[in-house]
Amino acid sequence: MDPIEQKIIQLIEEHREDIIQIGRSIWEYPELGYKEFRTSKLFTEFMEKFGLPVERGLAITGAKAYLKDRNMDGPTIALIGEMDALPMADSPYANPETGAAHCCGHNAQMAGMMGALFALSDPEIKEALDGNVVFFAVPSEEYVEMEFKHNLMKEGKIRYGGGKSELIRLGAFDDIHIAVGHHIAPETTVSISNHKTTGFLSKLVRYEGISSHAADAPERGVDALNAVNLALHALQLQQESYRDQDTVRVHGYISNGGEAMNIIADTAVMEYSVRANNIPAIEDADRKFDRSIRAGADATGCGASIITMPGYLPTIPVKDTRAIQEAAAEGAGSYPVMEEAPGKISGGSTDFGDVSHLLPLLQFNTGGYSCELHNKQTHPVDEYLAYVVTAKIFALTAYKLLKNKADYGNALIKSCRPAMTKEQYLHYMEAHNETRTIPMEPVILKS
Repeated sequence: MDPIEQKIIQLIEEHREDIIQIGRSIWEYPELGYKEFRTSKLFTEFMEKFGLPVERGLAITGAKAYLKDRNMDGPTIALIGEMDALPMADSPYANPETGAAHCCGHNAQMAGMMGALFALSDPEIKEALDGNVVFFAVPSEEYVEMEFKHNLMKEGKIRYGGGKSELIRLGAFDDIHIAVGHHIAPETTVSISNHKTTGFLSKLVRYEGISSHAADAPERGVDALNAVNLALHALQLQQESYRDQDTVRVHGYISNGGEAMNIIADTAVMEYSVRANNIPAIEDADRKFDRSIRAGADATGCGASIITMPGYLPTIPVKDTRAIQEAAAEGAGSYPVMEEAPGKISGGSTDFGDVSHLLPLLQFNTGGYSCELHNKQTHPVDEYLAYVVTAKIFALTAYKLLKNKADYGNALIKSCRPAMTKEQYLHYMEAHNETRTIPMEPVILKS
């Protein structure tokens, strides 16, 4: 390590308790996507305490702070933290006011990203950066509460469900050259995350039937729940048509299945994701999903609406990971840096995938949480690893990308050819942002 790298580690170590407190504060008050007002305020006030100008209100709750003058020369590196939590009201770690829990570990991202400022704001370290650093608090990575997000879309407050997707649309990533992201990985200590993930489309299905007494006048009703049951069976039968190498996942739940056992359901609602690790496979699975929904409507006579909302794109790995590999090795301290399995494809999705189609993306993992993610029992068990080591790796990565006239940063940018332009990205998103309707058949009763 050079003297600046040693100083980065020393400064973060000196502020370890401050960083842990940030992680705890966000952990104790989790908020759901596009509702992260307290977390955004905490981030903004922290940045302003260091004298950084902050752009706020980006995609409702997003905020973006610049370490240096935004018009300076050199690459701009974004250190990204996701603010939102998961809807898990029955988790022992849920906040009763919000019904949310940080069983996704996003509070660790925020603590690490914000904690990096304790080092990068130091005048000597800041001067050694041949480029700029953006501290970016982004909303709504978890694609949940679909009806809520769809209502925000209808109100014109957002266009896309994912926070980074919306920020791309708004131009908040236009001046970013490299993005750096973090995830909690409970079964690891420290590792580089540079693998493919699935992308997905989000589906909101509403069947419309006719209610009636389920025992006394079933002939007068049209059962929306029956339509769901048929659609679910059709979806199960599609499984044999998917290729293993495409990592197709079609999953969701029935958010409304009726009102009472003796009333034929006039409304039933499904929230689903259609995932795969490449765009053609996503679109193939999406066609089969819609076909299955139509089958449920046709067989029962129900009407249906199929609302498709663009989800996330598959993540594209980068070729040059030197900066983050070195940062992880130095920032991990006594924790072992684990190797990622070659050719790994994650079944999960992230809107970092959208970012990776437009610019180079470096990601890393730290542990420090129990259980697997999205488990109601998931909670921090090693706050130093989860928050403080994360801050070291964020800060060291930014420095390594920008030191020595940004040699690493410029080499990474040169090695990555964007898979899409911003215009192509927005075209893809809009092409998968639609509502299809299936009319209800009239009920004809014979005397």
